[in-house]
Amino acid sequence: MHPLSKLPAGLTPLALALRLVLGAALPLGLAGQAQAQAATQSIEYDVPAGPLAAALNRYAQQAGVAIVVNADALRGLDCAGLKGRHGVEEGFGILLRGSGYALGKTASGYVLKPAPEGAAGQAATLEEIKVRGAAVQETATARVEGYVARRGATGTKTDTPLIETPQSISVVTSDFIEATGATRLRDALAYTPGINVSPWGSDSRFDWTIIRGFDAQTPGYYLDGLPLRNNNGWAVWQTENYGAERIEVLRGPSSVLYGQTGPGGMINVVSKRPVEEPLHELQAQVGDHSRRQLAGDFSGPVDENGKLLYRFTGLAREARLPGSDLRNDRLYLAPSFTLRPSSDTSLTLLSHYLRVRDGSSYNGFPEVGTLLPNPNGRFSPKTYTGEPDFDHFNQSQWMVGYLLDHRVNDIWTLRQNARYGAIKTDYLQVYNKSDFAVVNPAVPDDPANFRVLQRYPFSSKESARLFTIDNQAQAKVSLGEWQHTLLFGVDYQRSRNDQRTDNSGTVSNIDGYDPVHTNDVRPGTPWFDARTSLSQTGFYLQDQIKWGNWVATLGGRHDSATTRVQSHLDGSDTRVTDRKFTSRAGLVYLHPSGWAPYVSYSESFSPTATIDPETNTPLKPETGRQYEAGLRYQPADGKSRYGIAVFDLRRRNYITYTPTFQPKQTGEISVRGLELEAAFQPLRNMNVVLAYTYTPRAIVTASSTPSEIGKQMQAVSRNQFSVWTDYRYMGLKMGLGARFMGSNLGYQESASAPVPSYTVMDAMLGYDFERWSLALNVRNLTNKAYISNCSAGICRYGDLRTAVATATYRW
Repeated sequence: MHPLSKLPAGLTPLALALRLVLGAALPLGLAGQAQAQAATQSIEYDVPAGPLAAALNRYAQQAGVAIVVNADALRGLDCAGLKGRHGVEEGFGILLRGSGYALGKTASGYVLKPAPEGAAGQAATLEEIKVRGAAVQETATARVEGYVARRGATGTKTDTPLIETPQSISVVTSDFIEATGATRLRDALAYTPGINVSPWGSDSRFDWTIIRGFDAQTPGYYLDGLPLRNNNGWAVWQTENYGAERIEVLRGPSSVLYGQTGPGGMINVVSKRPVEEPLHELQAQVGDHSRRQLAGDFSGPVDENGKLLYRFTGLAREARLPGSDLRNDRLYLAPSFTLRPSSDTSLTLLSHYLRVRDGSSYNGFPEVGTLLPNPNGRFSPKTYTGEPDFDHFNQSQWMVGYLLDHRVNDIWTLRQNARYGAIKTDYLQVYNKSDFAVVNPAVPDDPANFRVLQRYPFSSKESARLFTIDNQAQAKVSLGEWQHTLLFGVDYQRSRNDQRTDNSGTVSNIDGYDPVHTNDVRPGTPWFDARTSLSQTGFYLQDQIKWGNWVATLGGRHDSATTRVQSHLDGSDTRVTDRKFTSRAGLVYLHPSGWAPYVSYSESFSPTATIDPETNTPLKPETGRQYEAGLRYQPADGKSRYGIAVFDLRRRNYITYTPTFQPKQTGEISVRGLELEAAFQPLRNMNVVLAYTYTPRAIVTASSTPSEIGKQMQAVSRNQFSVWTDYRYMGLKMGLGARFMGSNLGYQESASAPVPSYTVMDAMLGYDFERWSLALNVRNLTNKAYISNCSAGICRYGDLRTAVATATYRW
């Protein structure tokens, strides 16, 4: 019996599709044979002159072969480039001419070796070798060609093969972001298992996601391994896809390395950094809703020796929101520099400025008219029921930091990463209530009683500052057959949030089917007005142990966190200190065939700066723990990956919100599930990316509110499936994707009826020629109107269709 036949019966069509696509991946050995034959064929190449290491990298990618290159050894060496039709080994010989290096072979690919005396630069005569793909010079932070990354640092804080990480981790590459036309962080993660990227419907303010049943936005995402701490408010640090080299998702608790994290997992965005090979890119976009965008990405050496590198990435967008026609503008500027005074030392300065001017698409309509029938028909997701002169979400943020790396000797490497940033948010919006305004009380069933919406104004003015620093000492030592990578670390972070929030004002009612905007908004008095400060210091130790085919990862951490809340409403000053030890252990077996089973245990700890409005004191720290077992398969071709994981996850002292945005703390939540993911090339120039999530259990197991026990807290669907495939031929490229989300019962199971499942299609069509790349990306291709979630009588629609045409010129 096929193993996928055991998938839940309720997912029969999707299980069938999954079996068919995975079945197509079985004859990958035939594709490998075709690649091996390519090593002896003559191919048309276009490799520009420049640094030798970069030229070899690009040549290997065009040839579809692998070569192991030590970039430090080749630093300062240039080549004249290569154009025209050549054999693979002939082309390598031309590029290496005069370099002092020649081509060599191993059992798994090409390598460089010193040229024999008197034969420098001559192409070595080699017998036919085994080709294993185009994975060249990959590091944990560098750009990845294609959709499959093989290394990462988010799971261990060291440059480690992903297959050796004993926890579920996914990497979304910049190539995949570009292919799918993902302009938002949540769009880029739409084809990643375990993540709900639309938990609260269409939302132009920020990227709200849920990982393994838990909110990932709080305590915040990560940028370059450092936290973007949020305060459960609306001043949410944001990232920009165009400035990202990759996005890594580590599922499950990870406090041993990062301190405060949620138990569901963490999202780490890796910034684009200066590169040695000159890079010049200009990009223009136009789309529906008056979208106009210009972007550019430039990098290269500043001096002749390549010791100082620069990069500047920028983006400017003007657009309008569907329905309201309010602004949806964005400005992003990110200059960076890398100084390499020696081959052992590197200092990278990173900075960015981000300005958002948005009208906010976040809102909802009563269940009667969305989830349930309404005598007046269904509310349109395009209907705008706010107030155009009041609604806005304006945010500005800036950050500056550095990444310092120094190799002391063959054993010790020291690193220090630091960042300081500030953010300011001004958010005003009119929300709909779940109740209708009764206009004819004498006739309760009169359709007029089910069309006029009651509303209330909401406002939050916030500012925040954040400083974080992470000091690391890494040692690589061998004790007999045991190889240790030891990591000692001390990190510190301090955040300060000023927040003034209210939702007690008044505003007139509005007809939900024929709205007339009056702008008669009268804000109320704040229910929260305070300064919240958090300082946290963590000491951590990790040991990655390799012996034979086994890899063990052990870690421990002690955190001390102090939260201080200074209320401007009653003058109170509250200070709370929490201390916690967290641990992690994992074991991986690396089979020579590419299979790697693993097991792991991990914990999380998150001190909260959220205030209990009843006691005006900080809520208790959240904790979590997870058991996970999985199996990965990573063929030697370097272009595919497969993985399956099962997990048992618990979270204690979980913070939730009432319909009036009041925070409260629930006891314990239990989540169990299974995740599948795959990325492979069943045919040359064809990519397939698959993800499936099965979550049979995501319920409250302990609570001070007895009615919550046994119910879901978040709206977690039992089944979630996505597939993306694209194909390229003679410059033409086309792609098609589907995202399925199963039915759920709404937030805290408060929906009056099951929220229906939905499937959304995405598409891409483009053409690459010379230095140009043209693409048309359409998300929600069929313009399907669907409900993402329902809560306390309000239901929220997901994103409608968007179409964006992109023209990119590179030189």
